[in-house]
Amino acid sequence: MDHTNQWREGAPKSLEPANRQTPLKLFVDAKRKIHEIYSEVASHIKDSAAFLRGIPEDSSVTSAEQLSKVESFGSQVCGIQEVLARDHMKVAFFGRTSNGKSTVINAMLRDKVLPTGLGHTTDCFLVVSGSETEESYLQVAGSDVKMNVETVSHLANALASERLQDQNAVVNIYWPKSRCHLLQNDVVLMDSPGTDVEASLDEWIDGRCLDADVFVLVSNAESTLMRTEKSFFHKVSERLSKPNIFILNNRWDASASEPGEYMAKVKQQHLERSIEFLADELKVVSRQQAEDRVFFVSAKEALITRCNSLPNTPDSSSFQLAEGYQARLFEFENFERKFEECISHSAVKTKFEQHAKQGRQIVTFSQDILGQVLDSATAKRSSCIEKRKEQMDRLEYVTKQLDLLATECRDQIRDVVEKAESRVSTAMTDEIERLNVLVDMFNESFSADSLVIKVYKEKLQRHLESGIGHNLHSRCSGTVMTSVRDVQDQMTERMSALLPDDSKQQISSGYARRDFELNYRLDCQYLFADFREDLGFRFSLGLTAMMQRFLGPSGTKAALVGFANVIPTSVSSAAEETTGNTDQDLTVAMMTGLASLTSRASMGVVVISGVIWRAVGWKVLAVAGGVYAGLYFYERFTWTNRAKEKKFKKDFVNYATEKLQVLISFTSSNFSHQIQQELSNTYAQLSLEANKAKENLEKETVQLQSETKKLESIIAKTKVLKNKAGWLDTELDRFISGFIAH
Repeated sequence: MDHTNQWREGAPKSLEPANRQTPLKLFVDAKRKIHEIYSEVASHIKDSAAFLRGIPEDSSVTSAEQLSKVESFGSQVCGIQEVLARDHMKVAFFGRTSNGKSTVINAMLRDKVLPTGLGHTTDCFLVVSGSETEESYLQVAGSDVKMNVETVSHLANALASERLQDQNAVVNIYWPKSRCHLLQNDVVLMDSPGTDVEASLDEWIDGRCLDADVFVLVSNAESTLMRTEKSFFHKVSERLSKPNIFILNNRWDASASEPGEYMAKVKQQHLERSIEFLADELKVVSRQQAEDRVFFVSAKEALITRCNSLPNTPDSSSFQLAEGYQARLFEFENFERKFEECISHSAVKTKFEQHAKQGRQIVTFSQDILGQVLDSATAKRSSCIEKRKEQMDRLEYVTKQLDLLATECRDQIRDVVEKAESRVSTAMTDEIERLNVLVDMFNESFSADSLVIKVYKEKLQRHLESGIGHNLHSRCSGTVMTSVRDVQDQMTERMSALLPDDSKQQISSGYARRDFELNYRLDCQYLFADFREDLGFRFSLGLTAMMQRFLGPSGTKAALVGFANVIPTSVSSAAEETTGNTDQDLTVAMMTGLASLTSRASMGVVVISGVIWRAVGWKVLAVAGGVYAGLYFYERFTWTNRAKEKKFKKDFVNYATEKLQVLISFTSSNFSHQIQQELSNTYAQLSLEANKAKENLEKETVQLQSETKKLESIIAKTKVLKNKAGWLDTELDRFISGFIAH
């Protein structure tokens, strides 16, 4: 029976279903999942670094060390992502020359991709990877030149003249993923030269095997395991901890021509030796597990049955499937199933376990750092809120106290000013009353000469200004200045109590008590400018003098002015109304009229003499006239320069007393204004410092509020990032339990 034709007629073009369920999907799902997780981790670390970088250095919330750690996490995550992007499940095929390694790979690829044939065929490392496109090509390691896959027969075939001379060289073959489910699921197959033709096995292991997930030892079923094969895997086991090794006893189709009982014993012998090698010598699995790692297959039969045609294979069309090929094909498929289960779990563990644990470590560290930032920000926020409350209370207290103090200071200033004004007014009145004493104290040479009198008046005026000013200063300045200083000290003390310590020190050092002199500003030069001295002789018993003595200066002036008009009118009227007057009355009237035409004083004497003469007689009148004349001449001869000076001072005192009354209100007001200005300036300086302190409190309150808002924003963002770190840790833990610990 032509088993080949029978198989081909009943078999489809490809034995691989389109939606075949494979254990390899575990690796694909795990790779996709850890890629997603690490994308989130990378985003989280990037956001965390940017967040920490955006926090001001002077905030005392984070440190440069924390930022440096998070940034280093970012570099680690980028490196892990790059490794994950390159991670795949790698299968390394080893064995002696012509044991069928390339044929096994071709059968698994379900197409003739690698060169096969008798003798030493593969002369370098061939790595078959999946291509995302339908194009198949190859590249020599270290070169970007793409070549046709068919050239692999020339580059890698030991019998070809164009082969690569370095057996340690690598040829990367890219085969469409759509044509092999192994490649679809990120499986990479590596073929190798025979272990019996290469001496540098250590270089092979270090350079090509350390990243392999599964090793397949392809042995010849017609012989037992050789020393070179065992030696190689002993070296692998020394480098790697319990590598996953499968043993394929290839070319088992040769047993079809042998008796069944004999081949069963041979198979059992091969199985026992393989189990001993794996379990007892290498100690990579238990004996029970080793039974599932040893298979008896025919790679060539599997390849023939999986392909419709094998171009460039001279014996493919005449190859006859030996009896029992279905069982051997099932064994090959069983190998593939076990291999897929093993490599999937192994690759997930070897490729992703360390990355998952490292990812958990990174997000845990990140979570710890964010927790520290959160604690610092929360503590500082609480401190800011407490400080702001204290500052608000302090600001409210200072504002109320400043308003109260302003009222009290105004009252104190008004009280001091009123008392000072009253004191100066009283003192000024007293000084005016004793002005004659001050004038009598003036001793300067006096003369009736107009020029001398002018100089005398100027000096006397200055003497009065100096004397009155000195007396006012002695009586008022000391007491008033004491009151002013007391009020200033009280204001300073009360105001300082409202200020912080630094402002108190600034007031004590910056506020210098300004010494000032109270100025009374009499300005007598202009006040006495209209004083006109009268140094003419005036008899003290003269009519005018007598009238001035009894009527006063103003009354005398009015009487004298009206007397001239009254006498003639009286005479005229008397003549008209009383015609019967006596001659004596007429004589008196005539004398009176004459008196109005001549000197009023002399005629007054005549009139009075006439009246007295008529009343007492001429003798008495003569005696009185003699006495009167004696007195007149006495005063006239005693009218000396000293008498004139005395008369000048007396007139000046009378004149100055009247004029200085005007200055009492002006001087006291000016004096009180100076005090009010001094105290107001003091209060203004203190208020300025107080307002500065108040403004500083307001600014600090605003700054604390702004800082609190910033800290609240930092806290909110930190919580989000910290929660995401916790979520990522949970996701990585689920990944480990779902894919690695499964």
